[in-house]
Amino acid sequence: MTQLNSRFIVFFLMTQMVFFSGCASTSESRYQGSSEQFDDIVITAKVHEAILDERSLRPYEINVSTIKGVVELSGIVNTRDEMERAVAIARSIKGIGLVKNDIRLLQRVGDHY
Repeated sequence: MTQLNSRFIVFFLMTQMVFFSGCASTSESRYQGSSEQFDDIVITAKVHEAILDERSLRPYEINVSTIKGVVELSGIVNTRDEMERAVAIARSIKGIGLVKNDIRLLQRVGDHY
């Protein structure tokens, strides 16, 4: 995926979040001011873009969501190093209060955890 495509995807995701954030109101979002929601959208976009910029993480669909400055990462990767890299990238973005890691490791046949 080229740099231009990844930036388009981030822009598209940001616009979708803005347009649909008013449609699906949760109890948490009711108490959250519009400036906080905008900040969360910007943080989500920055984290998502930074993850897409990391070549080793491009093959994976790592989901990013932010509520009140807390970033939650989810998805599946092959190795613990890839998981830790995604978390480190998220922590490097300014404005993040906490990173919640829900990324899972792909279990291969024969792996017993």
